[in-house]
Amino acid sequence: MTRLLWIAAAGAAGTLARVGLSGAVTRLAGPGFPWGILLTNALGCLLFGLAAGLSESRIALSPEVRGIVQAGFLGAFTTFSTFAFDSWSLLGERPMAALANVVGSVAVGLAAAALGLHLGRLA
Repeated sequence: MTRLLWIAAAGAAGTLARVGLSGAVTRLAGPGFPWGILLTNALGCLLFGLAAGLSESRIALSPEVRGIVQAGFLGAFTTFSTFAFDSWSLLGERPMAALANVVGSVAVGLAAAALGLHLGRLA
């Protein structure tokens, strides 16, 4: 039960971090394109890969700690449900923006996860 509470607390922190970062980016960039969600997803993928790489190479993270960090914090921090909704919302009025968001999020997320994994393995 304690492990689940830690995961839940980490999830709450991840949610607050996502809302804060995404909101700040949206305020800076404007509401015309979901830059905040794109950046949050890319950063979340990078951090997920980094945590995985570090746990493989330098820092032996227990399964419990990995669950707290990856499933709890990063699971709540990354926002593919919001990504899907934003993309769907753009689709009707701005199909090219919707396509750019889908392709950009997936491509940048994959690249960021690979980079994080590589950096984690180097550390």
